[in-house]
Amino acid sequence: MRPPLPRLVLTLSVLACAPVTARAEVTLNPLFADGMVLQQEMPVPVWGAADDGEEISIHFQNQEAKTTAQDGRWLVRLQPLKAGGPFEMVVEGSKPKVEKRLRNVLVGEVWVCSGQSNMAFALPRASNGPDAIAHSSDSQLRLLTIPRATSDTPLSVVKLTGASLRPGEENWKEAGPATTRSFSAVAYFFGRDLRKALNVPVGLIHSSVGGTPAEAWTPRSYLEADPELRVAFDNDARLLAQPRDPEKYEAEKKAYQKAVAEAKAAGKPAPRAPRAPYGPNNPQRPTVLYNAMIAPLQPFAIRGVIWYQGEGNSSRAYQYQSLFSTMIKAWRDGWKQGDFPFLFVQIAPYQKIVDRPTESVWAELRDAQRKTSQTVPNTAMAVITDCGDESDIHPTRKEPVGARLALAARALVYGHKIESSGPEYAGLDVEKDRAILRFKHLGGGLEPRDGPLTGFTISGEDHTFYNAEAEIQGDTIVVRSPKVEHPVAVRYGWADYPLGNLWNKAGLPASPFRTDDFPMVSVPRPAKPRGAAR
Repeated sequence: MRPPLPRLVLTLSVLACAPVTARAEVTLNPLFADGMVLQQEMPVPVWGAADDGEEISIHFQNQEAKTTAQDGRWLVRLQPLKAGGPFEMVVEGSKPKVEKRLRNVLVGEVWVCSGQSNMAFALPRASNGPDAIAHSSDSQLRLLTIPRATSDTPLSVVKLTGASLRPGEENWKEAGPATTRSFSAVAYFFGRDLRKALNVPVGLIHSSVGGTPAEAWTPRSYLEADPELRVAFDNDARLLAQPRDPEKYEAEKKAYQKAVAEAKAAGKPAPRAPRAPYGPNNPQRPTVLYNAMIAPLQPFAIRGVIWYQGEGNSSRAYQYQSLFSTMIKAWRDGWKQGDFPFLFVQIAPYQKIVDRPTESVWAELRDAQRKTSQTVPNTAMAVITDCGDESDIHPTRKEPVGARLALAARALVYGHKIESSGPEYAGLDVEKDRAILRFKHLGGGLEPRDGPLTGFTISGEDHTFYNAEAEIQGDTIVVRSPKVEHPVAVRYGWADYPLGNLWNKAGLPASPFRTDDFPMVSVPRPAKPRGAAR
């Protein structure tokens, strides 16, 4: 018979067999890290994860905010902050007491910068990019890039480093030659100009993916609520069901890489990249980018959004005004900050220049954007008709784009008494054979740039447009053509690549526009029954 085991050994054995309850570490959402910028003059949510019952306290700018974690999460709201810095934020957990210090924190203006490839377009590729990079050092301008990701369901966290209460890397980077070379050109120029105008810290959160339509950035429930937009999910299911050929795609990628090298050697624009097989992770799928790259940013306090997208929806231009308005509403609802400013870029001229009146889905898309700026509150549009490239969908002149977005922000958001828009069509009067156009945003007066006024076409009751003569008369423009006796409609800059040269004396171009509501070429036509005449 064995002797009894010593009591100590028995005790250790019991402890070894007892269940172990793991304690989750108190963490901050990864958006909160060393070097970050927090929004001034409004309540600032700060949030993260912890065990239920954990007491969390945040110390910042002589404030202390406390809460208790529930369902594994916690959130506090700091009262409105004053611009400045650098400051230090202290985060404390209670079980056991743990402390994290976030250093080099600034308070100022925070903007989200999103869209497709022309927003993703990196600063080194811009026409003056190398010089801008060389002079980009600014400790008060901070940059954060959200990694590309997709998800079928809304995520709560983006994949960034430095998210826990342990020391980690900075997610936010100070602007300088080492950091701006990989950042969005449009976003950088926008932020740089805001810094000069406001003299407060500026934080830019860049979240964009090339080649993507607006429905990829829109929540599912908002698309499903609109019968016209709901079809995006039918198209998605159809494309997912089609067989994919990975080998063909790999061959196309190799051919593309060779073509890029050849184009670079010849000093020509790079060709368009091949489309990836349509699979579950395709960023063009409805909702997947909103879920992975926008939803996790909410409710981080921001001043507003700048947006450069539209090319991905040009084939369905008729739908864009409804889709874009829906997307803006969804973002505003998600952030719960009211109708925050939403500034966007009208798509640039692109494709072959023609000198005769023509229908154009690109013109229709621009018109949908123009109407959005007129109907959705607290929005503004940057017109860039002078920044296109006939052979490249990615024009390199990005500095004027960022500059005009910054002008819009200064006028709409910060109350600066400046002109931020080119001439805006305001109405049409007809006198015999003359169409008389009225405008807003005169900016000191209307003027043609580089020669006589061009870009206008006119139509009679037959809806056939002809090139027209146009003359500035005071604050109006008189348009006529010997081929049209009784005008009913005028269009300006209505082409894939508009050549209009109407500006105001404030140095800003007029948006393309139309005065008519004739049917658009991008509107789907019902299929004809079998046997019908073509």
